[in-house]
Amino acid sequence: MRLPFRLLLVATLGLAAAAPVWSAPADTALTLAVAGEHRDPKHVARDVWRHPAETLTFFGVRPDMTVVEVWPGGGWYTEILAPYLRQTGKLYVADFVVDTDKASDYVKRSHARLMDKFAALPGIYDRVEITAAGQPDRWAIAPAGTADLVLTFRNVHNWLAAGYDTRMFQAFYDALKPGGTLGVVEHRARPGTDLDTMKRSGYVTEAYVIQLAEAAGFKRADSSEINANPADDTNHPEGVWTLPPSLRLGDKDREKYTAIGESDRMTLKFVKPAL
Repeated sequence: MRLPFRLLLVATLGLAAAAPVWSAPADTALTLAVAGEHRDPKHVARDVWRHPAETLTFFGVRPDMTVVEVWPGGGWYTEILAPYLRQTGKLYVADFVVDTDKASDYVKRSHARLMDKFAALPGIYDRVEITAAGQPDRWAIAPAGTADLVLTFRNVHNWLAAGYDTRMFQAFYDALKPGGTLGVVEHRARPGTDLDTMKRSGYVTEAYVIQLAEAAGFKRADSSEINANPADDTNHPEGVWTLPPSLRLGDKDREKYTAIGESDRMTLKFVKPAL
C-alpha cells in the first residue's frame, strides 16, 4: 500500500509532520519531483502552506499530460511540473508579456530571473515551452484545444486589478481540450467582499472566481480545502502581502503574521465541457 505523500515524505526525509490536510496518494513521479534536490530551499520551506503534491493530485495531473502553468512568478510550481512532465508530457509556461513598452521593470526583472533559472538547469527545464499572457492582446497560452490541464496559482487578484481577468479565463478555455481541466488556487476573501476591497487587498471571493470561470464556459467540477488557513481572517493593513512570504510590514508585528502563516486559499477545479 502506498503512503499518502505527506507521510511518505516525513518518513523518507525525516520532516516534522504538519497539520493534517487533504491527502490523496501522489504517484511516485510526483513524489520524486516534489522531493527533488533542484528545488530552491526557500520554495521547499513553503510546502507546508502550499501542499504541492496534494494540490496537483486534486487537479488530476498525470505525467503524460499537456499542462499550462499561467504566470509562474519565480517558478515555484514550475520546479515540480517541469521534471514531472519532462519525459512523457508537455509543459507550457505562460509568463508575463515583456516585449512591449508598457512592461514594467518588475515584470522584466521577474521574467529575466525565470529565464536564468531555466538556463541554469537544462536537464530540468530544456523542454519547457515559454508563451506569454496579458496585455496587449497576448492570449494564446498554448495552441488552441491542446491542453489537458491549465493551472494558475495566486494570480486572479492581479488580473482583476489590471482589468483583464475575464479575458484571461477565456484564454484558459481556448487552450484546453474539450473535457480538459482548469485548476485555480487563489487568496480567498470573505463572502460578500466588494470589488474595490478585492483589488486593494489581494483577496478574491470564491463566488467571483466561479463567476469568471462560468462566464468563460467552464463547469464547476470540485473544490477542496487543501490550502485553507482558518487562522487568516483576511483583515490586514497591507492586504494579503502583510502575511508570509511577502511580510510587507517588515519587522512590525512580524511574529504575529509569521504565526498566522500564508493566506487562506480556495482550491477550485473546473472542466471545459466535452463536445
